[in-house]
Amino acid sequence: MTLCKASLNVESPIKSGQHAHFCAACDLAPSAWVTTNFAMPPLRVGDHLECEGAEFAVVSAGWLPGGAVQASSRTYLLEALIDVDCGQWSCVVSRKGFSLAWITLSDKGAAGKRTDESGPLVGKMVDETLDLALVQGFIIPDEPCQLKGLLSDLALVQGFDLILTTGGTGVGPRDITPEATLAVIEKRLPGFERAMTAASLKKTPHGAISRAVAGTLGQGLIINMPGSPKAVAECLAPLLPTLKHTLDKLQGDPSDCALLRK
Repeated sequence: MTLCKASLNVESPIKSGQHAHFCAACDLAPSAWVTTNFAMPPLRVGDHLECEGAEFAVVSAGWLPGGAVQASSRTYLLEALIDVDCGQWSCVVSRKGFSLAWITLSDKGAAGKRTDESGPLVGKMVDETLDLALVQGFIIPDEPCQLKGLLSDLALVQGFDLILTTGGTGVGPRDITPEATLAVIEKRLPGFERAMTAASLKKTPHGAISRAVAGTLGQGLIINMPGSPKAVAECLAPLLPTLKHTLDKLQGDPSDCALLRK
């Protein structure tokens, strides 16, 4: 899907796989960066900028600090998908798939004392169902402020389509994922929550303890998952067939969900 066009000034050659920042041409931007003399295009992670001779993927969004008298500038982190020579390029911005972020809530995992298996499993299972343009993972401690900030940034600033958390859905003292999620989502999806509970109860009565929440924020879909890989597989399976349709509708698909028969 073609979104818009972008004009790029590449000051020095960039090898495939290397990263470069893309921002407005100004005194703040080092000459080695990719700049534009035009208005910055509205980009989201997962977008592709491509033309004959240049191809980049947007992998992060942020701000280049200005200072006391100069406003900060919008900047994007690009990954070169082919070798790009220096010069000026007029690229088409397109989107070829969805972007997924998984977040594992784990004090031990964040401290490097435990290997995370749940987050990578989320990426693997979703990739088998959706056409994904980008997958990024995060491991943070069970801190509500960190989770609320990260969820808001990923959905509203970075522009991720799908954000799945793992861990912190029980009743322990450090299980804060549902509360943090409820604090930022705009539309709750109780059907998703019921489907996950039903799937868990088929395996164990302890499934009734999970407090996993699902909802939307901006154009992003946020879903809480349990912490164990086995429980992730059980709870995510019934939701996989719904993800594309949900995201299409959330992002403005005007088509009817079903045709009425006379």
